[in-house]
Amino acid sequence: MKLNDIGIKDKKSWEQKGYITPCFDREVIRKHTKSAPVWLHFGAGNIFRAFIVVLAQRLIDMGSLNGGIIAGEGYDYEILDIAYKPFDDLSICVTLMPDGNVKKEVVCAVTESVKTDKDGMSRLREIFASPNLQLVSFTITEKAYDMNNPFIGILAELCLCRFINGAFPLALVSMDNCSNNGILLKNAVLEYAKKNINTDADFLSYIDNPEKLSFPCTMIDKITPYPDRGVAKMLTDDGIEDMKILETAMKSVTAPFVNAEAPQYLVIEDVFPNGRPPLEKVGVMFTDRESVYKVEKMKVSTCLNPLHTAISVFACMLGFTRVSDAMRDEDLQRLVQMVAKEGLPVVSDPKIISPSEFIDTVLNLRLPNPHIPDTPQRIATDTSKKLAVRFGETIKAYMQSDKLDIRELVAIPLVLAGWCRYIMGIDDDGNEFETDPDPLLPELKPLFDGITLGCDDNYASVLRQILSKSDIFGVDLYKAGIAEKVTSYFGQMISEPGAIRKALQENLPHGKS
Repeated sequence: MKLNDIGIKDKKSWEQKGYITPCFDREVIRKHTKSAPVWLHFGAGNIFRAFIVVLAQRLIDMGSLNGGIIAGEGYDYEILDIAYKPFDDLSICVTLMPDGNVKKEVVCAVTESVKTDKDGMSRLREIFASPNLQLVSFTITEKAYDMNNPFIGILAELCLCRFINGAFPLALVSMDNCSNNGILLKNAVLEYAKKNINTDADFLSYIDNPEKLSFPCTMIDKITPYPDRGVAKMLTDDGIEDMKILETAMKSVTAPFVNAEAPQYLVIEDVFPNGRPPLEKVGVMFTDRESVYKVEKMKVSTCLNPLHTAISVFACMLGFTRVSDAMRDEDLQRLVQMVAKEGLPVVSDPKIISPSEFIDTVLNLRLPNPHIPDTPQRIATDTSKKLAVRFGETIKAYMQSDKLDIRELVAIPLVLAGWCRYIMGIDDDGNEFETDPDPLLPELKPLFDGITLGCDDNYASVLRQILSKSDIFGVDLYKAGIAEKVTSYFGQMISEPGAIRKALQENLPHGKS
């Protein structure tokens, strides 16, 4: 079987192999999208294909959306060249259940893929000029929300095109995993326009007017690891050709398929000045900004992301290559459970999602799922850019509380010490390992060059240079009153080979002696 427009016409062959196929005529949907585009998405990566495109497919299947999604890519063009174009923009979504069952679906809702290069920009200008366009969504990673990022300049130019061609309303919807994502996107576009686009004040007013351009805040959550070799083999054994895992020159890992967990959450601030698809029909929750903020903070500061960081840095140093395997380790289980316990007292209940139920699902269903091929190495990427949100917000809340004592924190300081220990690139057995990409590692790693296992001096002065950095932790940890505890934990972890494991066991409640 071939994954392309011709190959999927033989629906019987696909369905006999257990694949869900779309109910709609793709060519009709493609033509309508071409002439009257409604939804453009930038960021053609895994979460887009495993979550966002599938939502659109559900709506098209039920007759609630008469056009597909246009996939735009402004960073790694090779993704489109090797994983989209050869397969006529089709993909296969494989959902991996905790009980070992799988759900396989041919996803056809992407009807066009466009680069932001010279050739693609003419089509993108045409799309942005269309009065039918209702939303442009983004999964471009949290690093992209900077006015100096070339993509932000491209986006500002496209907004100018829409302004010039009728100033039609539009929603620009960030679906990236960062706090206040809509605000970050708006600020980046507005600052770029102010400094780089030679136009009158009317265009700036257009960007700044939510009745014209809205920037909804969102919270998105679905674990979508890199494509897995076992899944590739399963699809190949089904008879599908060219199911290979691919890597671009820019190190993006992609494939004509995606694999993901079943649980998923998408909460969106309901501000769409040009209308929107009825995504509430497929489980998307629409609410006000304050509720989105509470849900987002619940997730990224307490109920998921901090647990991810905690498990990842320690699992890397303890030799794990799967998150699910690390979650079966008793010491790491206690660590993530206590990180959650320390964060829950400062969570504001968003009402639309229960924090306790959410965290219970994370700890007992999602992270331990043995069929999700997620790696701590993937999660450990760019940790320096995540700590301020994942732990800094909780630390600030403890500092401001008259009911909570920051000196009682154990797991959170232990994780921060663990991250500093991780930077050394030395595992718990004393062997070197390759730390994962992080923009601050070239600056921070050399600070530890003189520190070795068994070292009993010097490390405190090194940590003083790091723990005072509020741009990393969201707060100066010395002013917060926990830097000394972090330093003490770090000292324990470098005392000898095996000291990381020992530090976990000795400091966490109910640890082994």
